Amino acid sequence: MTDSFAVHIPTADLEPDPLDPAQIVSGTPEVSGRVLWESPDGRQLRGIWQITPGVVTDVEADELFVVLSGRATVEVDGGPTLEVGPGDCAVLRAGDHTTWTVHETLRKAYAITLA
Repeated sequence: MTDSFAVHIPTADLEPDPLDPAQIVSGTPEVSGRVLWESPDGRQLRGIWQITPGVVTDVEADELFVVLSGRATVEVDGGPTLEVGPGDCAVLRAGDHTTWTVHETLRKAYAITLA
């Protein structure tokens, strides 16, 4: 078991996490992140993720996230369009096909459950 800890999310150091070029719709978005905790079976992840402005597509895992800074529009194919910014909490379902239009560099804290 990992010791308890605290991280100041706005200033936490992140590692580059290059996007698959096929995910980029427009712009030159760059992604970085940091996994803070992972369950022994690898199915539960807690961490920080950041993306710079641009438009990207993704297929989601079960995720709850809270936006710390920045703004984005997240369009879920066949579902809602989410406008997220600082202080917003959102939930995405496994298999959701999304298009993220990032208006301002977005940083979020997340909890993901993998199938």
